[in-house]
Amino acid sequence: MQWETVIGLETHAQLSTRSKIFSGAATDFGAAPNAQACAVDIALPGVLPVLNRAAVEKAVRLGLAVGANINRRSVFARKNYFYPDLPKGYQISQYELPVVQGGSLSMMVKDGQKTVRLTRAHLEEDAGKSLHEDFHGMSGIDLNRAGTPLLEIVTEPDMRSAEEAVAYAKELHALVRWIGICDGNMQEGSFRCDANVSVRPKGSDVLGTRCEIKNLNSFRFMEEAINYEVRRQIELLEDGGKVVQETRLYDPDKKETRSMRSKEDAQDYRYFPDPDLLPLVISAETIEQIRSDLPELPQAKRERYMRDYQLSPYDAGVLTSSREVADFYEDLIGALEGGYKLAASWIAGELFGALKRAGLEIPQSPIGSRQLAGLLQQIQDNVISSKTAKDVFDAMWNGEGEAAAIIAAKGLKQISDAGELEQIIDGVLAANSQSVEEYKAGKEKAFNALVGQAMKATRGKGNPTQINEILKKKLSR
Repeated sequence: MQWETVIGLETHAQLSTRSKIFSGAATDFGAAPNAQACAVDIALPGVLPVLNRAAVEKAVRLGLAVGANINRRSVFARKNYFYPDLPKGYQISQYELPVVQGGSLSMMVKDGQKTVRLTRAHLEEDAGKSLHEDFHGMSGIDLNRAGTPLLEIVTEPDMRSAEEAVAYAKELHALVRWIGICDGNMQEGSFRCDANVSVRPKGSDVLGTRCEIKNLNSFRFMEEAINYEVRRQIELLEDGGKVVQETRLYDPDKKETRSMRSKEDAQDYRYFPDPDLLPLVISAETIEQIRSDLPELPQAKRERYMRDYQLSPYDAGVLTSSREVADFYEDLIGALEGGYKLAASWIAGELFGALKRAGLEIPQSPIGSRQLAGLLQQIQDNVISSKTAKDVFDAMWNGEGEAAAIIAAKGLKQISDAGELEQIIDGVLAANSQSVEEYKAGKEKAFNALVGQAMKATRGKGNPTQINEILKKKLSR
């Protein structure tokens, strides 16, 4: 039987506010256990939550960026369950009326553009953390994360492969960082995904029984976990078994998912409106103010790059992979006379390669956008060849100075004087009569050999374009 995979994702993005969603406690990562848990976070008797306005504004920012409906009136609810790191015995979340409803996100996959519909995005507080590794026969509880503001972003079951799920997650990850609502640090738990995975016979419109894989904190683990779970479910069904709705965890060492607990449904949580919090009402003026503060979004920027700079979809996608990369590119072309494609190629090639080898991100690059513009201008002005430019780039990376100074100090300026090049090429043709005859006999490789000899004669400083032109002109006589 042929099977179809059905995937929906729930993503928890930690909102980059200085304080928690219902208290004034700090949200800094790495503090000593329980150093950032105040009376509200640990649910001491008589304390009351107060909503953080900045968290609401960041949720609205996401909703506008994905074209969703912003509910002017939304409600907080209590999601009841017992867990040691949840002192209140309930989590404050949103259920029937979330702040964001609908919207979509598009990304490129191997078959072209894929659009994933969003169901909702709702505000909620994070729970604490149970610590097991440092205790023998016991668990510790760190409540620093308790009350940290989260935006849970839920998709429709629109993805049909692990590849599509990862592409969506990467696009969302880039977007929340782009609009400044989440730092996206997956190692610190700022951006983590739960994948709801099911399979069904190909052609069926009935959803299969889903399993939820919790807390996937890397794109590689997400792909491995989904692929394993799909295989597990198909093998189970083909052997005559049934998939049980449950929550599962991914073990990256064994590269398999394992059962964690039976999957709860909404009624198990006994949602009801939180009596300590009034309904959240957002004015139209506030929404419009947030809309006016949004930067140009990645999709719009990609389209502008392709339209105005004649870049390919691939180049435009690379340059909008993060806001920092896009800013670097725009600073670069702002200091360069044209050269839009040249600038894109050097960022995606030499610069990204050097950054990867050094383990750096683009804001940490030893070569700034203005410095790189200086190098590329030398190429455009035919001062140096593209090949020589790579050597100059390496010298710049190692801190040897600006492009023009390195070229002058090392005598790298290419020969572009037509008369001088003609004289050198006449000598090359006289010394390589056999290659000349072979070229005239139709052997194209002989021409390349002559180009190589001309470049050697100029010690690599000859303008390759001019050398090609002069050689062709002389050989056609």
